[in-house]
Amino acid sequence: MCTGKCSLCIAVTLYPLVLISIICNIVLFFPDGSVQYAKDGNITDEVKYMGGVVGGGLMVLIPALHIHLTGKQGCCGNRCGMFLSIAFAAVGVVGALYSFVVAVLGLQNGPLCKVLLIWTRPFKDSDTSYLADSSKWWMCTEPENIVQFNIGLFSTLLVTSGLQIILCATQMINGLFGCLCGACIKKEPGMI
Repeated sequence: MCTGKCSLCIAVTLYPLVLISIICNIVLFFPDGSVQYAKDGNITDEVKYMGGVVGGGLMVLIPALHIHLTGKQGCCGNRCGMFLSIAFAAVGVVGALYSFVVAVLGLQNGPLCKVLLIWTRPFKDSDTSYLADSSKWWMCTEPENIVQFNIGLFSTLLVTSGLQIILCATQMINGLFGCLCGACIKKEPGMI
């Protein structure tokens, strides 16, 4: 596969991952489908860090757009465009790493929930992992099913950002080959 087509494949694959990251992060603001928890500030810091919107979202979307243009015929489908795609892909790696770290912290620290009458993070700094022991999940009484909600969305962000890291790093390598060898985009007859 030539470097131009590889760029197109990478960009097209990044688009849905960006969308998934943004949606997951936005949904995390509304546990139990209610805006009340966000209004009252009863959401975790990791949600407020907006790893899915900023890191896995915007910081990967902008490079994806450039990477897409790099693979097409035109001003960016050349060695200079491939060189720039290395820098843009590096920005994508940084954004995806940010999203990855925030997701890991979100999973490690657990959700903010009501235990008896107090809002707390009962699994933070615990000796045993709540992820492996579902018998502790009963402690969170409100919002309903917050532990499963937290695990599902942060796990999705973790996988999504991991794939984004791999794809952006691959584009950095692809961009290097494209910069050295050219984008191998064939011109149609009659094009200048």
